[in-house]
Amino acid sequence: MRKALLIIILSFSSVSQVVAQANEKIAFGPYIQQMNMKDAIISWSTLEGEVIITDENGKKDTIRNYKQHKVQLAGLEPNKKYAYDVLNDGSDEGKGTLMTYPEKAVPFNFVAIGDTRSRNNVHKKIISQVQKLNPKFIVNSGDLVENGLSMGDWESFFEVNEDFMRNTPYYPVLGNHEKDSPYYYDFFDLPNNERYYYFTVGDALFVVLDSEGLRTTIPAFTTDNMKDAYWEESGIDYMKTQKKWLEEVLKLNRQAGYVFIFQHLPLYSVKKSRVEESKMVREFWGDIFKRHGVQTFINGHDHHYHHALDNGIHFITSAGAGAPLYDIDAVQPETVSYKKIEHFMNIEVNEKKAILHVIDIDGNEFDTIEVKRRKTK
Repeated sequence: MRKALLIIILSFSSVSQVVAQANEKIAFGPYIQQMNMKDAIISWSTLEGEVIITDENGKKDTIRNYKQHKVQLAGLEPNKKYAYDVLNDGSDEGKGTLMTYPEKAVPFNFVAIGDTRSRNNVHKKIISQVQKLNPKFIVNSGDLVENGLSMGDWESFFEVNEDFMRNTPYYPVLGNHEKDSPYYYDFFDLPNNERYYYFTVGDALFVVLDSEGLRTTIPAFTTDNMKDAYWEESGIDYMKTQKKWLEEVLKLNRQAGYVFIFQHLPLYSVKKSRVEESKMVREFWGDIFKRHGVQTFINGHDHHYHHALDNGIHFITSAGAGAPLYDIDAVQPETVSYKKIEHFMNIEVNEKKAILHVIDIDGNEFDTIEVKRRKTK
């Protein structure tokens, strides 16, 4: 992420205040990144300029360019609420609150959504329902926008999430519609290598995977029957490296009471045209989730709700937060429940179990899943 060192920390007490010295109007944010027990990052964007593009017919398009700012907050206390202000000008524009993560395993809730993409009216209604639940954080399982290379799409994304993100940490997953865009890495400040990463809250482990890999442009001379092979072979080393990393992360965090895995592509698809693809994804990961006692795997990509159960692992497609919905035409032997519906999940975690509440756009719960805490040594 590009950095502009325009801030100073004035104080840390029950109220934390951060002041932007430059009198630049905030375009996106402020919003919370990389929350932890004792530190966090506050990010925001300011408008830097505009680029005008004109085609040969005289049609013009305006693309705005933004400058990224961030400040690292350190020395915070666990499980404590702080207020921050990046403008300190008497307005609410630069204000927000944050709640540090707990030092011990205490009950909390978080939200999972997916494929917010193109229907901003649906996305906005979903976020409105989410805000009522006051989650500790949110994970979006990919395809945040329709086109990750379009600044206009990111402008719409931040407009929908403006009030929510200033008070709630937001964790994204790379989807195919992100297109490995540099905007994604500019706007989000994420742990590890930012493509795949993990974080913990209490005794729960959260792992975000990149099912898309490095962006590759298939040459024009590649024939149709070779395109799939080209795509798979060009990124196989990257995926193998990620798989080795996941193995190490799961082994290192073997004492976690709960393990939640997120990626964009499903391991079990009920969309006929994607069943074979999901089998290939499943074959790549093999038995890694079973061997390490993963309880819950959450993905997007297929625009509906689907719950599959295999080897005691809950595989959940939750991708109804904005993209056009898909029909369900290939129910699998592992399928437990499914529905073509706009929705999100509110997940409550306590010392004995996690309860996954699947909620529609009007706030009605239509499915519930219980996951017992792992027995760890």
